[in-house]
Amino acid sequence: QVQLVESGGGLVQAGGSLRLSCAASGRTFSSYAMGWFRQAPGKEREFVTAIGWTGSTTYYADSVKGRFTISRDNAKNTVFLQMNSLKPEDTAVYYCSATGSSWPPVGRDEYDYWGQGTQVTVSS
Repeated sequence: QVQLVESGGGLVQAGGSLRLSCAASGRTFSSYAMGWFRQAPGKEREFVTAIGWTGSTTYYADSVKGRFTISRDNAKNTVFLQMNSLKPEDTAVYYCSATGSSWPPVGRDEYDYWGQGTQVTVSS
């Protein structure tokens, strides 16, 4: 069992940056690939990025490639999402998730555990 708690969301102007964190409980954190998804009002939850269990492999949605960076610290059971050059269309609730699925895990149904989400709002 893995419990996930996101933090770091907030309001930022376009072009700004935010860093999201996801703290995980459970001794098996390092055996899971981790992902970030986001859901804007009226839209389906969409894949943003994922990182393999060692941290050496990452995968990004085209919409965030070059602007967002995912990383993890297995010693601290934490995964991070550094978001730069933010755009109004990045506004959404961001969710952290964990999966034991094959790589790359880009589908919602591939993830076993989810956090409660953190709101990111980018003003124009």
